[in-house]
Amino acid sequence: MFHETDSSVDEALITTKLSKLRQYQKYLKKLQASTIEEFASDFKAIGAAERYLQVAIECVIDIGNEIISSLQLQRPERYRDIPYILSKAKIIPKTFAETVASMIGFRNLLVHDYASINLNLVYGFLQTKLQDFENFVKYIVKWIKKGKHSNNAAASIG
Repeated sequence: MFHETDSSVDEALITTKLSKLRQYQKYLKKLQASTIEEFASDFKAIGAAERYLQVAIECVIDIGNEIISSLQLQRPERYRDIPYILSKAKIIPKTFAETVASMIGFRNLLVHDYASINLNLVYGFLQTKLQDFENFVKYIVKWIKKGKHSNNAAASIG
């Protein structure tokens, strides 16, 4: 839980990352409007989608890491552990932790297996998973508001 005594949580960092995540989500929604044929034939759209998906997921990772570090929760061994630690701390629902872990797995494909990334997989993620970013934002904002009822930063990001 986030209490007045947990002043070590860098709310400005979290607010900035949430803002960036929303910005990337807007860009991705524009790319989402294309058909698979249009997408597949547009190298700029493919590159933009891959990059914005990567940095959006990295925002999720950074926010999770900041919360975990500040609250001195269990240290994650891998990025995929982050959502489960947040879930144990009741920051995100347990059922949503698996969704975020899959998202992080997809980011790993984009970063490390980029040469063999399947275009249909990128397009499918773009078409079906963008709401997961908004859900993550909502859970984090709710968590901040729960602990800091008078916090102006939480009000400005909610």
